[in-house]
Amino acid sequence: MNQDRLNPNPDDAITEAAAHWCMRLHADDCTVAEHEAFARWLAADKRHGDEYQAMLEIWQTADLLPRNATVIEFNPPARPAARRWHWRPMASAAALALLALPLAGWIGWEQGWLPNHYQHFEASDRVQTVQLSDGSSVELNLNTELTYLNYKDQRQVRLKRGEAFFKVQHDSEHPFIVRAGHGQVRVTGTQFNVWKYQDQVKVTLVQGSVLVSSDGNSGGYRLGPGMQASYRLGDFEPHLAESDDYANSLAWRSGKLVLDNLSLDQALPVINRYLDAPLLLADASTGRIRISGIYNTREVARLVDNLPKVLPLYLTRSKDGSTVLNRISPPPIKD
Repeated sequence: MNQDRLNPNPDDAITEAAAHWCMRLHADDCTVAEHEAFARWLAADKRHGDEYQAMLEIWQTADLLPRNATVIEFNPPARPAARRWHWRPMASAAALALLALPLAGWIGWEQGWLPNHYQHFEASDRVQTVQLSDGSSVELNLNTELTYLNYKDQRQVRLKRGEAFFKVQHDSEHPFIVRAGHGQVRVTGTQFNVWKYQDQVKVTLVQGSVLVSSDGNSGGYRLGPGMQASYRLGDFEPHLAESDDYANSLAWRSGKLVLDNLSLDQALPVINRYLDAPLLLADASTGRIRISGIYNTREVARLVDNLPKVLPLYLTRSKDGSTVLNRISPPPIKD
C-alpha cells in the first residue's frame, strides 16, 4: 500500500537513530564514548535492536528486511528543487543508511541504489506460493528464504537458501534478475526453477528463455525450454545440459523427491537440502553407489534410516556428530 506521510510517526525517530548509529559505528573516528552510548540506546528499547539490525542489513545491501514476511514500501517523493551535489564513493552507503530521509531516499531511487518495494519470504515446513509486487508469483519449497527488491531499472530476487519456481510477469523494460550463490539468472518474463544448496545452484527452464551467468563470466548463456544450467563457487562459466526428465527437478511442487539412478555424491546435495544436519560420505567409493526412488519431501529424514536396508552401506558418526555413509565392501572373489 502506497501512502503519503501526513503525520510524524514515532517509529521514524527510531529508524533515523538506527541510521545514525549505523554510520557512526562504521566510521573510522567512532569513539569509545559513542560505543557506550550506542549500547545504552540498544538497552533502552527492544525495538532499537530490531531496527538497527534491519538498518545494518540495508547498509550491507544484503537482506534488506528483518527476518519476517512483512512488506515495506517507499514512495519516491516529488523531485526536489535543482541543487548541485558533490558525491563521493561513500554517498551510496550514506543514502542507504539514511533510508528514512526523503531526499536521500529520492536520490537512492533515482540512482538505482535503493528499491521502492521490498518483500521478504520464508517457507519452513510447507510449500508456499507468494505474490510479488510486480505481479509475478513464486512457489517456495521447504526451507527456502528469499527477498524481492524492485529497483528503478530492474526487479531483483535474492535466493538465500532453498528452491523456488518462478512465473515472471513480462516486462521487457524492467528485467527480472535472480541472484543465487555465485551467479545470476536474468529474464524479462518466463517460468523457471532455481535450486540452491550451499554454493551449488541449478537452474531449470520450463518456458521462455533465461540468461544464466556465474560470477566469473559476465556474458552468460541463454537456455531454452528443457535445458538446465548449474554452477558453484569457482566456476568460470555455468555447466549446460539438455534434460528430457527435467520434471524430476520440479517434483517438489507435488511434495516429491525423485532420485533417478543417481550416484550418492550426486544425490546427497539434493537429500541434504531437507535435513537439519547433512549426510557425509566416508570416501569416493561410497559416493559411487547409486540410488533410485520417490520420496516424500516431508519425510526425507526417514530415508536416512532406511538407506542401509536398500543399499550396501552402514551408518557411523563422525567426531562432530554428523552421520557418515560407509560402503560395505563386497566379499573377495574366490578362485
